[in-house]
Amino acid sequence: MTPTETGAPAAPAPSPMLELLAGFIAELRQAGLPVSLTENLDAMEAVKHIPLEDREAFKYALAATLVKNNAHWRAFETVFEVYFSLRGARYAVGDEAEGDDLDHDADMDAAGGGDEDGKGLQGGGGGEGLTPEELAQLLYQALLDGNDGLMRAIARQAVKRFAGMEPGRPVGGTYYLYRTLRNLDLDSVLDKLLTQARQQAAEDGSPLTPLEERLEADEFQIRIDQLKKEVESEIRRRLVADRGVEAMARTLRKPLPEDVDFMHASREEMGNLRKALYPLTRRLAVRLARKRRHGRKGPLDFRSTVRHSLSYGGVPAEPKFRYPRPHKPEIFVIADISGSVAAFARFTLMLVYAISNQFSKVRSFVFIDGVDEVTRFFEGVEDVTEAVHRVNTEADVIWVDGHSDYGHAFEVFWERWGKEISPKTTVIILGDARNNYHASANWVVKEIRQRARHVYWLNPEPKSYWDTGDSIVGEYATHCDGTFECRNLRQLERFVEQLA
Repeated sequence: MTPTETGAPAAPAPSPMLELLAGFIAELRQAGLPVSLTENLDAMEAVKHIPLEDREAFKYALAATLVKNNAHWRAFETVFEVYFSLRGARYAVGDEAEGDDLDHDADMDAAGGGDEDGKGLQGGGGGEGLTPEELAQLLYQALLDGNDGLMRAIARQAVKRFAGMEPGRPVGGTYYLYRTLRNLDLDSVLDKLLTQARQQAAEDGSPLTPLEERLEADEFQIRIDQLKKEVESEIRRRLVADRGVEAMARTLRKPLPEDVDFMHASREEMGNLRKALYPLTRRLAVRLARKRRHGRKGPLDFRSTVRHSLSYGGVPAEPKFRYPRPHKPEIFVIADISGSVAAFARFTLMLVYAISNQFSKVRSFVFIDGVDEVTRFFEGVEDVTEAVHRVNTEADVIWVDGHSDYGHAFEVFWERWGKEISPKTTVIILGDARNNYHASANWVVKEIRQRARHVYWLNPEPKSYWDTGDSIVGEYATHCDGTFECRNLRQLERFVEQLA
């Protein structure tokens, strides 16, 4: 029996906007952004005070309530562009109504200029009647003048002409973007723009200085980057219209910088990792200092408790404790820098040295089949990236053939520096323990453990890969205080917090 038949009022159906916002929040969480229920409610409240037709204001109102980390901005922006992309028949893929591009685009109307080129862009058919040469000339003029409206309209026409989008075809937007940009040949357009700027300056009697030429090039590059974003947005809008919001969100979903796998990161992701590392080091340093300052209470201080009880008539109402004196651990880092784990070792060394003020001493050793101490590369260096580069290029880590040999490297380390390990030392070993079927020399790790305060092993491989093939991490783990999977910045941060 329905609520109407029983006389009870039917529950109002949720509005399309609320459903869209709910899906948007759910996708942000799927992408890894930590969005709490409170922040969700704040976002819902914020958009009540924003005119929905003002897309930019709507976007930044949501961002102000949902994004807490600058490294998460790109993920937020991608999800926003999918869920709140412009809609309409003009973005359909396949059989589209004639004249739905430049002639119906308000941006092109504002751009004008069509009559100058003799094509009447605002007339019937709009950009449909332009030849490739005329479209290229319009593109050149739009970039020269910085005409945003004309660039948006040209981006739409370029996608329609060159992307070759087909309904239902499971091809990513990157492929369509490549096809469109290849046909626009923006490198040639940039050369043409710079030539025009030089000629104009020469005609005015004041040739461009190297600095002025560089500034001109930067300005034109900014405009070209803006055009590329317009093309990418146009492709995304058409893919959303063809495949639906949820499907496109899944396709475009990428891990946050702190969740990117060190061993499989692309060049772009490596750049994002480096950007995310610096704010992470600041947060970690503050967190570790606070943790050490507010350490757990020590044993009961009987004398102090009795002394303070006098103010309560002899009643020990306020127990006093001996607070342990916080110590800064001494760190030895022993890192495999062979090709398979080089990126992991690089980021770990950068992180450890960036927060080295939280440790009493940091010494670093790197190995492949030979081992070398590289502490000297970090001394007095402000840019840790430069020091890590020197480690990778100058360290003496090749003994025979440059293939990982943990056993030989550990034996040499123990012979040269083993006696310098003390009960204050925490040893961190970085590597996947893929030993190319050489002898393990795990007795060295056992000896280190007997001398050191702690021994930890960080492995950048998934646990399911451990002790498979030539991996012998289990032989070393027996003599370690802990063996941790450490594939990304989030796991690395978690370990460093535990270390303190």
